[in-house]
Amino acid sequence: MNKATEANFDGLVGPTHNYSGLSFGNVASLNNSARPSNPKAAAKQGLTKMKALADLGFVQGVLAPHERPHIPTLRRLGFTGSDAHILEQAAKQSPKILAAVSSASCMWTANAATVSPSGDTRDKRVHFTPANLVNKFHRSIEHETTGAILKATFRDDAYFAHHPALPSVDHFGDEGAANHTRFCHDYGDQGVEFFVYGMEAFNSQAPSPKKFPARHTLEASQAVARRHGLNPEHVVYAQQNPDVIDAGVFHNDVIAVGNRNAHFYHQEAFLDTAKMKQDLLKAWGDRASEFHLIEVPSNAVSVQDCIQSYLFNSQLLSRDVNDMVLIVPGECENNPAVWAYLNSLVKGPSPINEVKVFDLKQSMSNGGGPACLRLRVALTPTEQEAINPATLMNDALFERLNNWVDAHYRDELHEKDLADPLLLNESRTALDELTKILDLGSVYEFQRG
Repeated sequence: MNKATEANFDGLVGPTHNYSGLSFGNVASLNNSARPSNPKAAAKQGLTKMKALADLGFVQGVLAPHERPHIPTLRRLGFTGSDAHILEQAAKQSPKILAAVSSASCMWTANAATVSPSGDTRDKRVHFTPANLVNKFHRSIEHETTGAILKATFRDDAYFAHHPALPSVDHFGDEGAANHTRFCHDYGDQGVEFFVYGMEAFNSQAPSPKKFPARHTLEASQAVARRHGLNPEHVVYAQQNPDVIDAGVFHNDVIAVGNRNAHFYHQEAFLDTAKMKQDLLKAWGDRASEFHLIEVPSNAVSVQDCIQSYLFNSQLLSRDVNDMVLIVPGECENNPAVWAYLNSLVKGPSPINEVKVFDLKQSMSNGGGPACLRLRVALTPTEQEAINPATLMNDALFERLNNWVDAHYRDELHEKDLADPLLLNESRTALDELTKILDLGSVYEFQRG
């Protein structure tokens, strides 16, 4: 057994957190479009969750937000002049483009990248591939900065391998860890990497959703598995149920979550549930009785209850191989069917023994729960020592980041505020200071230009 632990790196909510309804297929994002947001509350809610998990003994890190509004993208789209003039023209001519380049969606770091631990890879390094997120324009501009922040956080090439994003075309649509889970006996051992996809890009006869887009392709998952040097015998692919995508399940982490030896999923999550279970158990190998398949039946919790409550967009954290805690949003407690199921779950034979509830209303209103906010990275003790230490949550960093938020974030933000040059200046000032707090160097274009 190789001793290792699973770290969670949460995205810090950015100063331009707003509700512009940019994500077609994400029901919460669309339903809350044009409502005023509270960036300060959003950032503090995320920090509270990070600190709570660090206090429970989990390794917890912070990933910085991106520069928004993203002036370099507006310049590439033909807007010219001073930054203030560019904002003014974009607001008049293309307000939805301005909203897109102002989105704080990078907070959802489950989409930041796919991560393969050293226990799984051929060269025994931790591999990162930033997601290209091509299905949504506002997210497709993220991967270059995401890659720079990951390199500044995991910066020792002896232990960490950083790849560029896959080609930015629909055929290789990659949504990152939101469609990827890893199972293992212990985090440092050879594990099973589980890739979930929405469609086959090069097979027009394969099943696919009719209403909402299938954002992630089989071909993208296969490419990531190859470049990370994974053993094919320990890789499993499964297709999402097209019907649940059309119901609003835009990522697999809206209807399934896994960790270590537990797979917690809804009855309708996969196109072929029987094959998914068979393939996972085969890849798992010996000691199949230790692998827990926890299937939530539709007659207990409907797909709509899953979407409304984000039951599965929870963090499944392992305190020991048969002692896990489920981190859920407050919306689960407010849904009678979901809350009744969770109370029965912790009394049953599964390794999930506790449920902890967190208030993440600002993120939830924009379509992201606890699992959306974090990127999981399994690390050996040596690899953990190689992380940029300034990014790891502790009492001092928690206090410093809260003070930073108080100094730089607004209490209320409307979509019309995105054209305000003062907001751009506030955001850049905040991020410039943050790179010093987190010792990231010049990861933003405005710092280098």
